[in-house]
Amino acid sequence: MWGVGRRMTAHLEAMGIHTAMDLAKADAWTLRQKFSVVVEKTARELAGTPCLGLDEAEPPKQEICCSRMFGKRLTELAPIKQAVATYVGRAAEKLRAQRSVCKRMRVSIRTGMFNPDEAHHAQGGLVELPYPTCDTLLMTRLATDAVGQIFRPQFRYSKAEVLLMDLRQPGESSEDLFALKQSVECDRLMRVMDDINERWGRGTMRAASVPATPDWGMRREMMSQSYTTRIDQLWTVKC
Repeated sequence: MWGVGRRMTAHLEAMGIHTAMDLAKADAWTLRQKFSVVVEKTARELAGTPCLGLDEAEPPKQEICCSRMFGKRLTELAPIKQAVATYVGRAAEKLRAQRSVCKRMRVSIRTGMFNPDEAHHAQGGLVELPYPTCDTLLMTRLATDAVGQIFRPQFRYSKAEVLLMDLRQPGESSEDLFALKQSVECDRLMRVMDDINERWGRGTMRAASVPATPDWGMRREMMSQSYTTRIDQLWTVKC
């Protein structure tokens, strides 16, 4: 039984409690005084008195953020656009996972802020989407366009951030008859993309602007090995 270990079993047996039914019939107040409130609640639950409330479903997030430090300083626009496209893709996955759509994004880039020998710069751009959407391709195109407007070539950038705002549930707000909306074909494409990535691994299907192995990615030389989840990283024993 959960919460009843070897030591407690010995104490319970000394009290004549050998089974779950015995525990349910025992005096709850005595159990609380001798052990703890947890054991008391366990006994009451076994006797049919609910003590532990059920967790309610977590409400959808109101904002979704994806930000990473680059593995090296970036001074050119192209790799920064690649990074932003990557972060948009990951944020959009989270958006679809909670079955939401987004109407506004904020894209930000900044330099390292603690090196006194480097010029500092941080700027963001607000992107209004044409309609509430979870379309990775549309969001990527508009986000990378925004990066081109806030990028300054004389700085060495160290981080980018994508923040999805004004999140809604599909059909939550009533638009006028002629308002643009996400197409059914786009919904199907996004479902196919998520299904493929879930089955074959993240990034299997992605926007063309997202590289498979970017040279600006985070440094992972010191990352711990995944001994329990990756067969190629299992320990080997040599005799």
